[in-house]
Amino acid sequence: MSQLLDQDSAFFELARRRNVLFYHKGYFSHNIVAAMGEVVKLQLEVAGVSGPTRRKLFSSFVELSQNIVQYSSGTLQPDGEGGGTIREGAVCISTDGERHLMLCVNPIATADVDTLRNKLEPIRNMSLEQIKEAYKVTLRSETPADSKGAGLGFLTMARDASAPLEFAFYPRADEPGTTLFCLMAII
Repeated sequence: MSQLLDQDSAFFELARRRNVLFYHKGYFSHNIVAAMGEVVKLQLEVAGVSGPTRRKLFSSFVELSQNIVQYSSGTLQPDGEGGGTIREGAVCISTDGERHLMLCVNPIATADVDTLRNKLEPIRNMSLEQIKEAYKVTLRSETPADSKGAGLGFLTMARDASAPLEFAFYPRADEPGTTLFCLMAII
């Protein structure tokens, strides 16, 4: 028991040193995201984050969380069973002075990696003006067939970020056919 408590206190201390404002690893659903959203709003306010930055961080938090709810392949409760999907992932908000880091990790089917990379790579290379224009065009367009939303999530995060979105894919050796998708936005 003592060793477990030592590990917990070490994690807490590491989170404090890394200026973690919010962290959740586990399962996400629409209800869980709504509850976490209230906590994130309050935590950002208490941390003294400016209004415009709070809005960008909150918007990105919602987009990242919705991405997990809609697309994570780690499912505790599949669609349609008991009122909604409950899917696995992690979200972290931290600060290193003036910048805020939004991190998201969730499992996806390895077969979806190229499709996701092909959506993100062009956005990563766009200027802010190009991102805003792509956002307007996407807003007026039909929802993509493979999308469970309007297709605006990555563009929203890229628009609010102060640097290009960063992403990576890590195949899981313990689960063939599953890859961890990692996304970072700097606000």
